[in-house]
Amino acid sequence: MPATDQIRLQEIERARRAVMGEGRGATDGLVERWFDRGWIERSWRRCLAQGLRPDHRVAFDVLPAQALRRTEEASHTLLQAARPVMSRLARAIAGSRYFAVLTDAQGTVVGVDGVIDRSDRRAQLITRIGVDLSERAVGTTAISAALTELRPVWLHRGEHFFEDTSCYSCAGAPLIGPDGQAVGMLDLTGIDAAERPELKHLVVQSARSIENALAMARPHALLLRLNWPGRAFGDEDGLLCLDRDGAVVGLNPAARQMLGLIGAGGAMHCSEVFATAWEGFFDLARREGEAREVPLWSGLTLQVLPTLPGHAQAARPAAADSRMPLKDLETELIRRAVQDARGNVMAAAKALGISRATVYRKLGQRGR
Repeated sequence: MPATDQIRLQEIERARRAVMGEGRGATDGLVERWFDRGWIERSWRRCLAQGLRPDHRVAFDVLPAQALRRTEEASHTLLQAARPVMSRLARAIAGSRYFAVLTDAQGTVVGVDGVIDRSDRRAQLITRIGVDLSERAVGTTAISAALTELRPVWLHRGEHFFEDTSCYSCAGAPLIGPDGQAVGMLDLTGIDAAERPELKHLVVQSARSIENALAMARPHALLLRLNWPGRAFGDEDGLLCLDRDGAVVGLNPAARQMLGLIGAGGAMHCSEVFATAWEGFFDLARREGEAREVPLWSGLTLQVLPTLPGHAQAARPAAADSRMPLKDLETELIRRAVQDARGNVMAAAKALGISRATVYRKLGQRGR
């Protein structure tokens, strides 16, 4: 074993003694290594609070048959989105002695892929469909940590709580669904394998691909790809799915971040975030490959590329009725002025000869 690996394992053992044997913090004497790994100590302490001890045996229980059937049915969409991603992932890790595990939001295994040594009981135990790998069942793991902390993690050997699980090294990332809630997690596990913290980057990229597939699996009439001005569209795009009336039916985590919607839930219309007439997105989609910089109500500007899903024809929204009520026509003119000013409300107000407060008030009334 390389000297650096041996030092790493010694540091983990010192942290375990500090927390589990001496009641001290893991960072005592280990600040450089552990300053950003408080989530491990928090998990260890939760396990201790449940009355668990590191030398307890781990059962690796599988759900009863009826509960397993319900889990498989509930995970159908997640599996459909994850299968092609996990297949590609398996090719990337084929020579590393790591394999891929997919769980639902409760930490139950619903899918596996990659090179798995079925003759190794330690691999067989954790790759059975329906095995419970939650924190309450198997203590600290990348699976339990990713689902609890909702962040990507790397966990090596003795950083797992139980001695029975100290043979595993894992990289994990949570999977956030189109509604903004965790729907599962993706894990890469090795057994007595060399430490590969770079796998955290790979699992994060793969998790994003699954999240994107989950968003686009929602029935929708229009897909908006989002990015910041000047950046090329690609794997990092925000994805916003709309129905034919402009209502948001799904979005990926990147879109939530770009639009400032972290933690937001409930029904939403795209006019609540874009300071422009949403009907124009459908027209723009018919000019394939054409993107536009669009202002947000926050004052920021995003680059938007609208696309129609697959070969399906999205219904085109009705054109604005020239006989619409005067107050609605006024609102539309103000909205277009804000769009032309690239979201600069003061500039739009000046061009229209009205106050900035009037702009906010008139546009705030739309849809009431």
